[in-house]
Amino acid sequence: MNLPNFIEAKKREKRDYKTVSYEIDESIKGKYAGKKYFLKTYGCQMNEHDSENIEAMLVDLGFSKVDDYLDCDLCILNTCSIRENAHNKAFGMLGRLKHLKNEKKDLIIGLCGCMAQEESVVEEIMRDYKFVNFVFGTHNLDRLPEILDVAVESNKQQIEVLEKESDLVEGIPVLRTNSYKAYVNIIYGCDKFCTYCIVPYTRGSERSRKKEDILKEVRELVNDGYKEVTLLGQNVNAYGKDLYDDYTLGDLLEEIALMNIPRIRFMTSHPWDFTDKMIEVIGKYPNIMPSVHLPVQSGSSRVLKLMGRRYTRESYLELFDKIKKIVPGVSISTDIIVGFPGETEEDFNETLSLCEYCKYDNAFTFIFSERKGTPACKLKDNTTIKEKEERLYKLNEVVNKYFLENNKKLEGSVLKVLVEGNSSKSNMYYGYSETNKLINFTSNKDITIGDIVDVKIVSAKTWSLDGELVE
Repeated sequence: MNLPNFIEAKKREKRDYKTVSYEIDESIKGKYAGKKYFLKTYGCQMNEHDSENIEAMLVDLGFSKVDDYLDCDLCILNTCSIRENAHNKAFGMLGRLKHLKNEKKDLIIGLCGCMAQEESVVEEIMRDYKFVNFVFGTHNLDRLPEILDVAVESNKQQIEVLEKESDLVEGIPVLRTNSYKAYVNIIYGCDKFCTYCIVPYTRGSERSRKKEDILKEVRELVNDGYKEVTLLGQNVNAYGKDLYDDYTLGDLLEEIALMNIPRIRFMTSHPWDFTDKMIEVIGKYPNIMPSVHLPVQSGSSRVLKLMGRRYTRESYLELFDKIKKIVPGVSISTDIIVGFPGETEEDFNETLSLCEYCKYDNAFTFIFSERKGTPACKLKDNTTIKEKEERLYKLNEVVNKYFLENNKKLEGSVLKVLVEGNSSKSNMYYGYSETNKLINFTSNKDITIGDIVDVKIVSAKTWSLDGELVE
């Protein structure tokens, strides 16, 4: 039994991470043929991509997928720990599964993802959720088949969570969600240690994949006809810093752009690591989408310092302006936290004024969520929940105003849309533009999901655009 340890997880030691190949015990391949699994995913795009790996490993074991957890023989929760809401949802689901297991004694339940890397969560599972059969963390995803099989054969709770990140494992099978958009991990972990964030503890040190492995994966996606690839990392901009002397995300983006895949995206960026080379490359290649997620978190330099963000309001705006100037037609989105411990009304007003200046195309806004074990937990917080809710309301009023204003500017224009779905009862389709705008549009002819089509925008809403196919 291996248990997580936040003290060890916080340590950053210089070490050479080896690249090893994925292996599965041949004796358990297909062993669970006829059994059905249900997988529930919480959290970010990296969790979604982890779930694509989990599904492929389960299929190798013989499982088939069901969409209703009431029908499954195995249920796995791939969890997120970044905010309390996701944490509560996962435990709520465990409560429902407990009742189900009272009816289905042979039901197997597993928990993985970022919550599994939290000491307090694992302690609670061991103490109060003994019906959970196995728990594994973010550092040993590749071990799922063996961990699951031991849990079933021994009929004992298996806790296998590594306290430190392991070597990089290449070749983990993947069952992609669709055949036209794909996620590609390029770097794991984060070394920034923002005071409110638990990710550096749950995801470990920054570890870049070798460029050859990334380029090989993207090349295979191009050959398979994929239209869009999204490069993923907890801090994607830090790619290569731990591995190369002079090869960064800017260089990687350029090499991938030259493969002529129609669309390239990347997330999530930290302003600290956003280089001039990256901006130049994004502006240079039309198949690198002009859509940048640039989390600011606060418009107050004082609060940014408390957050450990390592940039100021002024330096953020300098970067923002540079991206706007060099990347034609770029849309910029952001993340903002209100009610951080110690945030004053003056600090909050600085956030509002920054939003008035930036006029973001999209923003994900949150009330500060305390995460146990992070430094922000120790900061004095005199702001009431009512005040925080009022601030969030005011902030959303401002950002929503600019969402609609920016969308209105697109009325009458023709945008390229990657088609992602349609209504079975009408001639309506939906997809996303190059600047990541959700577009609902009509078509008088059948369109293949995954095609990129021209759509004329006829009306704008706050969070989406309506249009019609250009024939």
